[in-house]
Amino acid sequence: MNRTKCMTLVVSLALFFPFSASRLRAQSDPGPRAGSANAGNFYPTLNPAEQSMFTQGMQAFMEVDSVSGAMTNEGGTGLGPSFNGNSCAQCHAQPTMGGSSPGLKSPQNPLPNPQVALATLDGASNHLPPFITADGPVREARFVVTVTQQGSFPDGGVHGLFTIAGRSDATGCNLAQPDFARELGRNNVIFRIPTPIFGLGLVEATPDAALRVNLAANAARKAFLGIRGSFNTSGNDGTITRFGWKAQNKSLLVFSGEAYNVEQGVSNEVFPSERAADPGCAFNPSPEDFPHIDTGEANADVQAFANFARLSAPPTPATPTPSSTNGAGLFDKVGCSLCHSPALTTGPSRYTGMSNVTYNPYSDFALHHMGFGLADRVTQGAAGADQFRTAPLWGLGQRLFFLHDGRTADLLQAIRAHDARGSEASGVVHQFNRLSPSDIQDLLNFLRSL
Repeated sequence: MNRTKCMTLVVSLALFFPFSASRLRAQSDPGPRAGSANAGNFYPTLNPAEQSMFTQGMQAFMEVDSVSGAMTNEGGTGLGPSFNGNSCAQCHAQPTMGGSSPGLKSPQNPLPNPQVALATLDGASNHLPPFITADGPVREARFVVTVTQQGSFPDGGVHGLFTIAGRSDATGCNLAQPDFARELGRNNVIFRIPTPIFGLGLVEATPDAALRVNLAANAARKAFLGIRGSFNTSGNDGTITRFGWKAQNKSLLVFSGEAYNVEQGVSNEVFPSERAADPGCAFNPSPEDFPHIDTGEANADVQAFANFARLSAPPTPATPTPSSTNGAGLFDKVGCSLCHSPALTTGPSRYTGMSNVTYNPYSDFALHHMGFGLADRVTQGAAGADQFRTAPLWGLGQRLFFLHDGRTADLLQAIRAHDARGSEASGVVHQFNRLSPSDIQDLLNFLRSL
């Protein structure tokens, strides 16, 4: 067929099938929304004392740790023996402090992954693991199993990327890094990236009953699409746990204490044991973080971190456009909203203006099977090998990396990765894929407006 006849056929088909012309257009993730960060401040109704508590928490969140607190500009104490970062704000940085992973793709903060420089900071002798790159996400590494001479045993725990060996403030410590090359060869390493902490006081203040009612809603529609869902719960009292990629933590205090211990190696009153304990690397008594009553600091760092998260405001979405407004309707039409619940309501709260508030997290905070493609083979509480908490989507418009391991910076790829054997999201993704390209673009534009 010659070129003229081919073009005539395309035009004729476009006239006969109204959507055919639009289906010739590609869709793409518009990328992180530029401009100022629409997050990072305190909840707007807090009283002056509560605002001060938020500010103190922010200052602690920014603190940089060294081994004994004696290094210039590294006044915090307790780093290591193994660690992934030396400050909360280092990893929770995009689009501002309290967010998710930074990286070179950030329009607000064009800095490389801070873990690259951290490997050799202050003389440390670490080698950079191959999965940590300048333009990639901040990551923690977990081993699926521990391999010994006696066999393989379930692991799932975090193995610190770096050790304090070689640092000028850790003389005598010779603790080696894990052999990541060997474990990668065994397909034994999975990754997690930082979860944003904006607005989490509202999540903490949402009653279990409200979450259960929300999960039970739209039962027939969920069943038709293969959506089920369940909650991770405390083994002690059966209440819903809701923080972390697998909703493994009950409260923001537990969430903060675990992160301080696991990510920075700082023992604290919530997690008082030193990680990667080595006699030659023990420079401080435990817990390393505690209330300094003698200096008037009644709150330990972990309490300050929890307050910063608890009293922070949710991200503010962009002003709606005709495209994003249409996308919001499509988000519900194809079924995304069945797990990414647009609205929840808090119960009574001791903090000013946070009681009985309807907020928009775009999550049900429940666990869902994500299937073979996203499974990390790690169990945490009631969360099995392929189950994850529905990731809240508020603030998504300014994030750089997606999914639990940061495997993609492309929102469209992240959506389609939800479609895999055994995934509760497959039915929704199939409906998403049947949208016209212009509607898919509107839906993407809506998500980038959040």
